[in-house]
Order: sequence, then C-alpha cells, then structure tokens
Amino acid sequence: MKIITTSDGSSSLYNEVLDETYHSSHGAIQEALHVFIANGLHYFDNSLNEISILEVGFGTGLNTLLTLLHSNGKLVDYTALETFPLSNEITTQLNYTSLLQQNEVKPLFEKLHNCNWNEKVEITQQFYLSKLKKEVQTIEFKNQFDLVYYDAFGPRAQPDMWTKEIFEKLYSALKPNGILVTYCAKGEVKRMLKAVGFIVETLPGPPGKREMTRAIKQV
Repeated sequence: MKIITTSDGSSSLYNEVLDETYHSSHGAIQEALHVFIANGLHYFDNSLNEISILEVGFGTGLNTLLTLLHSNGKLVDYTALETFPLSNEITTQLNYTSLLQQNEVKPLFEKLHNCNWNEKVEITQQFYLSKLKKEVQTIEFKNQFDLVYYDAFGPRAQPDMWTKEIFEKLYSALKPNGILVTYCAKGEVKRMLKAVGFIVETLPGPPGKREMTRAIKQV
C-alpha cells in the first residue's frame, strides 16, 4: 500500500496488488464531495432530518468524515463495511484534516478510525457509526437504509464486487425511495442495477470523469 497525492492535493492510496487507487487521481476530496455528498447526501436535504447510510468500502474514512462535516444538522446513522481495515500507520499520514481546515476535524477523523469495530459508536451527538468487518456478499439488511455509498474498487480490479447478486442485496437493504450512488458509470453496471429494479440516472461525473451513477429504489 502506497500513499499518493491526487491532483487536488489530497491523499489517496495505491494498492499495488490490485493496481488500483482508492480514489480518483484527479482529486480524492473533490471526487468524494461530488459523488457521495453532492449527489448522495444532499439529495435528501429537503426531505429527511434523520438519515441512515450504508457505505460499502470504508477505506480511508474520507466519505465518512465528509458526511459528518456536511450533514447540516441531520441525525446520521452510518454503517460502513470493510474487510481490510487500514493500519494507524497509514491513516495518520493522510492529509484530509489539514486540507479541510475546520475546527476539531482531526480528533473526529481519529475517532472514526480508532473506535471499536462491530458496534455502534457515538462520534458526535448527531452522528453514530457502526464499522463492520463484513463482506457485502453476506449482508441481510431489509429496508434499513436511505442511502448507499457504493465505493468498492472498480470492476476491472474487483469484478466480484460488481455483480447482480450484490445489487439485489443492496436493493433489498434500501428503504422505498432510497438511493445508491457510485462513481462507476459502466454500461454493464447500470444494466445490472436496472435488472434488479432500480431507476438509474447517469449524472455528470467529478473532475476528470465524464459520468457517475445514481440508482433510485422507486416503489
């Protein structure tokens, strides 16, 4: 695992085994803000005061941190799946807290990484985190989440993470009118999402990427 700096100055990681980065090389923070915050979390700005989120791929904790910082007073119940947690040696070298320049960001980021696994932890009075060492293939959630962040490694690196069976589980895990957002806009992925029942939207992508995907569970 190698720490890299992306084009917006923010850290990411390069997995040499998979030949894949954790974020867009064009900018880790700007990609996460565009895909998961602007087109995911903020989708519910005018409709929900409490939101339940499932993230597939906790990774560096960037999406979790940005959700905490941009939740605008919402009560957030956040569940993150991760089968290969990063070591403190790596996470302490990531530069997100210095770039975001908001009060108390560093201790919050440290708390996200250092809190216990497989239990619900109060990060703030408005934000609860459950980090689960569990593969998405094994989940059995039913009508539990308003929003899914699908942030697994890409289909080229991990094709087993982009299957119809997984999207069926995530469709089941979402509440009616819940959504799934992902940076991936491959035609095959969008066809699988449609096949399991999602209404699929192709949206403009973050800098350096033409498109992204939002899928809605309309029932």
